[in-house]
Amino acid sequence: MAVTTISGRRAPLRRPGLGMLLLGLGMGLGLGAAMLAGPAGAAEPAGAPAAADLARAEAIVKERCHLCHGLQGESASAVFPRLAGQHAQYIAKQLGDFQSGQRKSETMKPQAAPLTPAEMQALGAYFASRKVPGRAGRDADLLAVGRFIYQRGNTFSGLPACASCHGPQAHGTPQLPRLAGQHPRYIEDQLRQFNTRERTNDNAVMHAVASKLTELDAHAVASHIATLD
Repeated sequence: MAVTTISGRRAPLRRPGLGMLLLGLGMGLGLGAAMLAGPAGAAEPAGAPAAADLARAEAIVKERCHLCHGLQGESASAVFPRLAGQHAQYIAKQLGDFQSGQRKSETMKPQAAPLTPAEMQALGAYFASRKVPGRAGRDADLLAVGRFIYQRGNTFSGLPACASCHGPQAHGTPQLPRLAGQHPRYIEDQLRQFNTRERTNDNAVMHAVASKLTELDAHAVASHIATLD
């Protein structure tokens, strides 16, 4: 995803400053490794967790997840991703990747280590059932740039529209994360990590996309995404 800056020069993407920025389960921009996964809006897989599993998931959230992500997945800190409304299958997959080490995070690996596959699925269902609305943007011009890049990409640089994988409202699919309403800082951090390959999973497609983004592009897109419900 890239448009050039007004000066015509491409600003380099800076490396993220803290390893903790790997904490997210989503956006995020875990953004999707699956341009291969099909159009946004695909249904979640059948087989919802039983009530007992959801009760166990709530207990796990109260025990540890809420410290960073909030009891409802709202995440008051921009460092940690909002999980509310995220696809259950996507969350379970990211937890599995943290557990196996496919996605690197010194903080998330020990959190995911004791989880069973059933608990991962239940946690996904728990957060998927929560909702967090988008937020109002402040800079109309910046939001307009972000909306253009998100919806139309940049034909001059070969950048595909973000909407082509994540959907017009950034609702994603079970394989691709929901981005709507996500913290802008978290999305920018994940884009930088995809670009530098510090994000170690779901990187096949997103490295090629993120490497074309200037800092302005990434900031504009992230600001636009944050306003979506």
